[in-house]
Amino acid sequence: MKKLLAALSTFTALAGAASAADLPRRAEPPPVFTPVPVFTWTGGYFGFNAGYAFDASSRSTGSAFAVPVPFATPGTTAVFRNSSQDGFSGGGQIGYNYQFNPGRGVVIGFEADAQYLGFGSNRNNAVIVGGALAPGFLVTDPRGLSSLDFFGTVRGRLGYAFDRTLVYGTGGFAYGSGSVSRNFGGFAGNDSFRTGWTAGGGIEFALANDSFLNFFRSSAVTVKIEGLYVNLDRGTRNQGAFVIDTVNNVPAVFNPVGRRSDEFAVVRAGLNYKFGSY
Repeated sequence: MKKLLAALSTFTALAGAASAADLPRRAEPPPVFTPVPVFTWTGGYFGFNAGYAFDASSRSTGSAFAVPVPFATPGTTAVFRNSSQDGFSGGGQIGYNYQFNPGRGVVIGFEADAQYLGFGSNRNNAVIVGGALAPGFLVTDPRGLSSLDFFGTVRGRLGYAFDRTLVYGTGGFAYGSGSVSRNFGGFAGNDSFRTGWTAGGGIEFALANDSFLNFFRSSAVTVKIEGLYVNLDRGTRNQGAFVIDTVNNVPAVFNPVGRRSDEFAVVRAGLNYKFGSY
């Protein structure tokens, strides 16, 4: 009897173990899929830029100007040399972009900027040959690019994005002013606000979101290289060579040839902080 009970007990234990082995096992949870966000250029931004500006004027100053008597001795000629200007340019910008399809697609936007411009106040200076000017008179040609202390633009932008790379064209309104822009011979200050247009293009690249340059914790930091052509003061009035009465600071003789055209080009690098969508 004892042997029979021991056998039944062993059989029951084996049957329980077999049943437990047949029970379904608890499955491990599947890994959670986290999609990588697709970069978009949509959003507002602000930033800073610095670069170099140089004279791009296409002016016809003439090679010489015969100074009449009694403002000079007979045969006196003022010879003009085209002296281009260039200098540092730097400032800030603010704008907004909208990308139709994140990742790759058309991007539209607008941007406004304000810039310091270090052109100085040099003009086309005259070399007097064949005689001499009378005392109290000088000759100057205000058609050369005058002093510009600052300029700014308000532009539209149209480009195409290849993920984090944006290639774009830009154009719109431009303005500028200088502290000694149209004074006779540089003797009297005369602020002059001028308007015109600008066009250009560039390429911009978005850095990684955790870039060390992201001081403002923006959604992205972008760097760009940009070139602009700026044309200001496109008036049609003649501004040729002047004989200046230096005592009264007024023009004594006006040679009505050519016209002034303030044109310059800017090549600059910029850094933008983008806010909004990633």
